[in-house]
Amino acid sequence: MGKNFPKISDQEFGYRMSQFKTKMAAEGFDLVVVFSNLLDPSAVRYFTDVSPINESAGLVIPLEGEPIMCSGQACHEWSRHKSKVKEIRILPEVGEVSGVEYDIADQQDFEDLFREMKSKYTVKKIGIIGDLIFPYEIYKKLEKVFFDSEKTSAEMLMYEMRMRKSPSEIECIKKAAEIITETMEYAVPRIGPGVTELDIQADIESQILRLGAESYCMSFSPMIPTGPENSNLCMNRNTLRQVKAGEIIDIAAGACYEGYNGVICTPVVLGDIPEDICKAVRVAYEGLNLVTLHMKPGASSMELYNIYNEFLTDKGYREFSPYGSVHSIGMLECETPFFSASKEVVMLKNMAVAIDAYFKDLPWGSFRIEDTFTIRESGAELVTGFNKKHILKTFA
Repeated sequence: MGKNFPKISDQEFGYRMSQFKTKMAAEGFDLVVVFSNLLDPSAVRYFTDVSPINESAGLVIPLEGEPIMCSGQACHEWSRHKSKVKEIRILPEVGEVSGVEYDIADQQDFEDLFREMKSKYTVKKIGIIGDLIFPYEIYKKLEKVFFDSEKTSAEMLMYEMRMRKSPSEIECIKKAAEIITETMEYAVPRIGPGVTELDIQADIESQILRLGAESYCMSFSPMIPTGPENSNLCMNRNTLRQVKAGEIIDIAAGACYEGYNGVICTPVVLGDIPEDICKAVRVAYEGLNLVTLHMKPGASSMELYNIYNEFLTDKGYREFSPYGSVHSIGMLECETPFFSASKEVVMLKNMAVAIDAYFKDLPWGSFRIEDTFTIRESGAELVTGFNKKHILKTFA
């Protein structure tokens, strides 16, 4: 395990806010309101380094003034401890969902905060970040106060910045990748007949923490569906089912380090491996490596999608592949942009991506092979090393 534990510097957080305000001005935004929750803590964290613990979080960014970090009541001390944005406000609308009432003197609600913004600044256009999770309770107060202002999504302004990773971000992703690689090297050999899916999850989660991760990847805990009855669930919670020899064990897990993610998915079979499983795994891994060869700056999502699907069609496995193989990774395990067949996305230098070769609903079950990459000038750099050894050795 490497002793280097990289960080995102205070200067980089300051640069992000400065660049974002430049983008705000170019697009005519006078105010941007950001919301994050436990499913997607990334937007607020990207600007402040605050990831809420048992609450949500918000951020109000006026074009002309200083940003305001919005914390719930339980997390306001944590927010003050972590935030790179210096002004912290306590607002119950981002607090615990049970509506716990804390005896804290300096609280306000979002209607008060929005009225303050309106009194200080001319606000004609408002941006929203958190398109799929932004709460009705906050939005209705935004509507009430700024009834005469345009409101629209500003999410892509942020993601335009997040697509290209800085050197520090790449180092954090590599650290997360190193942690999950070494975790797989620890956990997979411990699997034996009779252990449960939950036993395997426990080995993975405990080891990533020992190695320095802050948590499992955002936004799913380790998934270990086994056998045809569980592995055919695309997403799952693990159970007390005991694993058996000769069946598919589908391991999907990642590590989150300083807010950045590395992920590995890998199939495991105990004992003698049935030839139909062995063949499918080899084809999936060959498809992953074929896509890897074509990943470079300028490659398009449609190009990569077609290469993968034509390969699977030729091998006879296209019907078992429910989606394209490439997605972005960073502060979320799967974040914008997704490299689909319907949205043209061009790969950029210093992107981070994952290739997810997912075969579903075969007669004996389903599995994923997934690895994490950074995109360099010369092509894709693999940063998760476990599958390169495990797949070739186990399913040869």
